[in-house]
Amino acid sequence: MTADIDFGAFFDATPSPYLILDTDLTNAYVNAAYLHTTRQTRGQLVGKYFFDALPERPGAPGDAEQNMKRSLHRVLDTGEPDTLVLQRYDIPAPDQPGGFEERWWSSIHTPITGSGGTVKWIVQRAEDVTEFVHSRHARQLTEEFTEREKGMAAELYARADELYRLNRELRSAHARERQVAVTLQEAMLTVPDLDRHDDNIAVRYRPATTSLNVCGDWYDVVDLPPDRYAAAVGDVVGHGLHAAAVMGMLRSALSAVIRAIPSPAQALEVLGLYARCLDGATAATAVKVLIDTRSELIMYSSAGHPPPVLRHCDGSCELLDQATDPPLGARPHHVPRPQAGLPYTRGDTLVMYTDGLIERRDEDIDVGLARLSTALTQEGSLSPDRLADALLDRLGVAGGAADDIALVVIRL
Repeated sequence: MTADIDFGAFFDATPSPYLILDTDLTNAYVNAAYLHTTRQTRGQLVGKYFFDALPERPGAPGDAEQNMKRSLHRVLDTGEPDTLVLQRYDIPAPDQPGGFEERWWSSIHTPITGSGGTVKWIVQRAEDVTEFVHSRHARQLTEEFTEREKGMAAELYARADELYRLNRELRSAHARERQVAVTLQEAMLTVPDLDRHDDNIAVRYRPATTSLNVCGDWYDVVDLPPDRYAAAVGDVVGHGLHAAAVMGMLRSALSAVIRAIPSPAQALEVLGLYARCLDGATAATAVKVLIDTRSELIMYSSAGHPPPVLRHCDGSCELLDQATDPPLGARPHHVPRPQAGLPYTRGDTLVMYTDGLIERRDEDIDVGLARLSTALTQEGSLSPDRLADALLDRLGVAGGAADDIALVVIRL
């Protein structure tokens, strides 16, 4: 099967300068990078004999034009590629009639054969290495280097310079997408019911410090009058705008379900079914808690998410890890999710979070959980708002981390 490729579009998209000549050395095609490098127009090059369109500078040192002709004819005669390394070939200066600009090139001439096996076209890839020739890197190349080795160094320099430019453009594009995604994320994380709990609940969101892993984490608080409320945190696999959009849909769906089905396990079951038909939602994690203030009971269920931590008034900490199941959409068939409950006393503190708070690449997750529990034991008497900031500081992520962080602190 032959791919349907627009080769004109391909050559114009590549950052390397390309020119295609016929067997009479007439320019048949030139890509945008070649035009930019030579500062010529398409009309000045296409359809013209190569050495008429790009003549050698009068009085130029060396045999630049002859070297170029010999290379092109070797390709025509042998049907094999030919390379010109570190070749000076000055070009006409468009803003100086009759003037020329000094240019050094690393050129490769590659044949394209016709049906009879003879050369039909020659592709010239010409990398401008003038900057390299005048740089300190070139001056460091002693006479011990052969001309081929110098040419290879020039080629590597050109490739490195091109890679640097492309990486800079990529970083700029990622930065723009990251800003849009973070703005969207923060707008969607508004919690209308949070004001009803006065100073008893604090939430924090810290986007990843790089464009990677940003905008998949979320939190939510839902009031369920007269004497219950629910809270959740979750983490979507992926990053960027798509992850932010998936996050928003999962968060909204769970927020709606818990209002109709006030059971954490059943709510996550419904959310798991929804995740299976939502692109990008499979393997997302979430934990849901239902807090009954009349009976002073916490009911919870987790879909592959790190366990919340309950700090008792005496400073001891307890993990909510008795109702953990695989992430959303991970099972091919529906299976009821587990649910557990535990009592609390007034003044206890519940902390829910995403993995960016505790996970570190070079250590086991249990180390991060122990660090969180220790910080809670020592700082747990603070108000929820101050405690949220203290936890971020104690765990070394106050300024952000390599992954998103969502944090909910509830004074029960």
